[in-house]
Amino acid sequence: MSVVHRLTAGWLVDHLSFINQCGYEVCDSCAYPGGVTLNTSVTSVGDCRATSTFAATSPSRDGPIPGPANLIETEGKTAKKRYVFRKEFFDISKPHIAAAPEEQLWQGCPEVGLTKVKANSSTEEHPEGTKSYVGESVASARKKRKRKCVFNQGELDALEYHSKVRKLIWEGTLHLVQEGLRSGFLYCTAAELSCRKNVVPGHIGCGLAELCEMAKQLPAVNESDHQAVHLLDDETSMSEQDLLSCVTENSSNSAKIVVLMGQKYLVPPKSSFLLSDISCLQPLLNYKKKYDVIVIDPPWENKSVKRSNRYSHLSSWQIKQIPVPALAAPDCLVVTWVTNRQKHLRFIKDELYPYWCVKTLAEWHWVKITRAGEFVLPLDSLHKKPYEVLVLGRVQEDVKEALRKPEDVLPIPEHKLIVSIPCSLHSHKPPLTAVLAEFIKPDVECLELFARNLQPGWTSWGNEVLKFQHIDYFTLLQNEN
Repeated sequence: MSVVHRLTAGWLVDHLSFINQCGYEVCDSCAYPGGVTLNTSVTSVGDCRATSTFAATSPSRDGPIPGPANLIETEGKTAKKRYVFRKEFFDISKPHIAAAPEEQLWQGCPEVGLTKVKANSSTEEHPEGTKSYVGESVASARKKRKRKCVFNQGELDALEYHSKVRKLIWEGTLHLVQEGLRSGFLYCTAAELSCRKNVVPGHIGCGLAELCEMAKQLPAVNESDHQAVHLLDDETSMSEQDLLSCVTENSSNSAKIVVLMGQKYLVPPKSSFLLSDISCLQPLLNYKKKYDVIVIDPPWENKSVKRSNRYSHLSSWQIKQIPVPALAAPDCLVVTWVTNRQKHLRFIKDELYPYWCVKTLAEWHWVKITRAGEFVLPLDSLHKKPYEVLVLGRVQEDVKEALRKPEDVLPIPEHKLIVSIPCSLHSHKPPLTAVLAEFIKPDVECLELFARNLQPGWTSWGNEVLKFQHIDYFTLLQNEN
């Protein structure tokens, strides 16, 4: 189960377990009459520059993919391969920045007001990342800004918000961590953990976002005679142009391996996706599904993103143009991930949700902890917090809709925690399927916007929608005949 413990405060979630329960079992080849199997891909894995086709295949992980001439003798049985996500990406054994003794999770929850934060920010030092008080990140702030004890309005707003949610996060996380330690899911063995380093993943994959940009130069597809969905099977291939112009669906009970730009990606069973950027959303609308749950993880605009130029970002105006009302079913539950910038949080509640006819219901927090149950960053860090915010709301089309409560589901609680060991891959958010289950009807249609991975039972869209499905993030566990 991806939910390890459920308490009043929220859930302790096993992200890795959820991924591996998705069913990444792939047929190694498709059996043909007469005991001969044929692998339909003609794309070489080793060369990202090769002209490729998007083929629903199941090749081996290493070496070139056999072409149509490669006939494999079988006894009429279909071999299977099982993949699991590499566990080292979730091996967060110690905090990124250590907290001071009085800030450890186990030391109770001291009250910290704005006055104390400001005072600490002008007096505490932070040598070599080994000590951290309430003003843990001020040393770096001094270098960057050449100023002391001066907060702009955004920082003051963030401090005020943190002071309101701090006790809820501290106490709720403590209770969930204690349960995790008692059950053995979390473990605190100082001797083992002190000598280990957190895994920093290298670059994997071939630029999906760049492919979406290049696709804009391709000839326009005539929608009147173009299919709205492409079904994956073991015998078909499709061009990049077709891939980017319709939803791709794996309706089978097993995973598929697809090849794109010479790279292999695992597609879980009962999942569908559209690889495109925000300028090419029409194929998703052509899919003609209405969704009961829509999860959104926008690429929020901020100064560090602008400076680094590593990640694309959208302005608030661009985010508002996402056609959520056209995609949402009545009573659709909308969940939006947001950074800790209060500007973005206010924008969601005061502008974005009203514009989409969504009523804000709750703010939940995702709290990131280590394998030993510590916050990955000091809770009172001024630069980064060990938590992120989710804003939940429901679509309401008119006054009658606003007065009617969804049937057979529990009301959304005002505050909950989702506590988990985070993936070391940037922006790999924890799954929400299990924690939302009691607040939605069974067998609903679910959509994730700006997704970077796929889930069974979900439609996923984004310009990096296959990013964390790359086969190099997985390990071939065993062969099954």
